[in-house]
Amino acid sequence: MSRRRPHEEEDGYDRAYRKRRRVSENQEIEDRLETLILRVGEKSTSSLESNLEGLASVLEADLGTFRLKILRILTDCAIRMPEKCTIYTTLVGLLNAKNFNFGGEFVEYMVRTFKDSLKACKWDAARYALRFLADLVNCHVLSASSLLQLLDNMIDAANEDNVPQVRRDWYVFAILSTLPWVGRELYEKKESALERLLVSIEVFLNKRSKKHHNALRVWALDNPHPQEEYLDCLWSQIRKLRQDNWAEKHIPRPYLAFDSILCEALQHSLPAILPPPHHESYTYPMPWVVFRMFDYTDCPEGPILPGAHSIERFLIEEHLHSIIEMYHLERKDCAAHLLNFPYKLKIPLEYCIVEVMFSELFHMPAPRYLEIAYGAILIELCKLQPSTMPQVLAQATEILFMRIDSMNVSCFDRFVCWFSYHLSNFQFRWSWDDWESCLDLDAEHPKPKFIREVMLKCMR
Repeated sequence: MSRRRPHEEEDGYDRAYRKRRRVSENQEIEDRLETLILRVGEKSTSSLESNLEGLASVLEADLGTFRLKILRILTDCAIRMPEKCTIYTTLVGLLNAKNFNFGGEFVEYMVRTFKDSLKACKWDAARYALRFLADLVNCHVLSASSLLQLLDNMIDAANEDNVPQVRRDWYVFAILSTLPWVGRELYEKKESALERLLVSIEVFLNKRSKKHHNALRVWALDNPHPQEEYLDCLWSQIRKLRQDNWAEKHIPRPYLAFDSILCEALQHSLPAILPPPHHESYTYPMPWVVFRMFDYTDCPEGPILPGAHSIERFLIEEHLHSIIEMYHLERKDCAAHLLNFPYKLKIPLEYCIVEVMFSELFHMPAPRYLEIAYGAILIELCKLQPSTMPQVLAQATEILFMRIDSMNVSCFDRFVCWFSYHLSNFQFRWSWDDWESCLDLDAEHPKPKFIREVMLKCMR
């Protein structure tokens, strides 16, 4: 009987080929899993619930071999596609119901991502990770009490002495912006603890300095729309949500269809998470003033624009801002994604888009991106939606022109640059007769000055 091992009789090329083939097959499976996870929730012939159920079964079958890959993809999706947060939390909930150990590993992975994001000053990523953890409470993956402990620790960080106010503000903003997702669940299960949290936030906001407010305003006057500081505005929206018993109408909640499955699963508890102490090298998001140009009276018949203090207004605007952030370098893609907004049938979408675009353009002390980027995206929007977008943009221009007397000088200059650029792309056509009355005003009045500056720009 030969004592030689079988592979010793094989050709070395054959062994290398089989190894490469195994690696190739594994790579193909990984790529397929990544595609399935990334595309869940997109338009399909099957229902979202059916797709989630099928995907959960596929992933569970591959956990033994591709556990780390699945953990990484799910965590990346949670951070990079926050608009699909509830879809992925539902998927994690279904996996947790099938495999409790994997649910625990995912929570650990997401907690690590949250802590790493805080240390790296990736504030949006940290906020999206917190939102995801909060929504896992709705999916019976995490206990409500452990989430509240984390939120209490964040309030403690907001009340620290001798740290920049922008740091304290961010922690409160992160909590408030998470409550629309999980407020109802906390209200039903831990009402007294939730109320204590809200009282702590109110105390913080009442003693908070707002010296920056006037410097960040677009207009000197609050008529017809108040220009609220961002935390004050969000706090008013959360108070309105609390009055409505935490019932909102914007966030999709696919996990409700799986309640009978998810409620049977065992829950995990978050470990003790302490925010990292402040370091002088850390930079934090700057405060801003919430830009308001339209209310429901400006919109014609059709879907009603949510009120300034409805949480839906905040959620819609945040989603639109994230689309601009993701696609601002590709004007055509950006315009297409804005017009493809998932809830466009429920809102006057063109008005929401135009208001958000001008809020970015007039952001103080400087816009996030090049001014011409906003002009280019608005032109693409007019091309893609010629029946409505040009009219809404013209209406917005009239509103801005009527309020130009009290407009911040920096915003005045941006308005001039945008309008002249826009006119140059539409054959300089405008209802100039409507502004004829400006001829009777002093030449240095803001309105004739605006028209003169626009003309000079157009002639260059």
